[in-house]
Amino acid sequence: MKKIVSILFFALAGITFSAHSEKMQGAQYKELGPWQVHYIAFPSTFVQPQIAKAYGLERSGYKGIVNISILKNNADATAQTATLKGTARNLLGNKQTLDFKEVIEGDSIYYLAQVDFTNEEILRFEVEIQQANQFQKLQFQQKFYVD
Repeated sequence: MKKIVSILFFALAGITFSAHSEKMQGAQYKELGPWQVHYIAFPSTFVQPQIAKAYGLERSGYKGIVNISILKNNADATAQTATLKGTARNLLGNKQTLDFKEVIEGDSIYYLAQVDFTNEEILRFEVEIQQANQFQKLQFQQKFYVD
């Protein structure tokens, strides 16, 4: 059942991103050391209520979701577990700590966190990724809109 919820979650996100492409960028990735790190941030209202409930996410016009997955940077692109710590800062420097939840479903592993925002607010994300003695830093920004 969780695998179906996961598929629905990402299918919904993909449909929503293509429909709102003028308002936000879709999923992206960066190659960081031995990893390919995929990341996306979007308003929580893009997620259907039953999916949000299944993942323990709060739906609100002023709350976003950050989704990060880490893949081994090789031909297999194997999903990786890691420890993530992060912050989001607005342009005034106000900081929020990101509390990532690990979600494992079959061969998929991803990390979800929520963040507060106001309309047309740009948030700059900085996420430290650690696996054993390997450390990398992911940085990106996202502009959020209230629906």
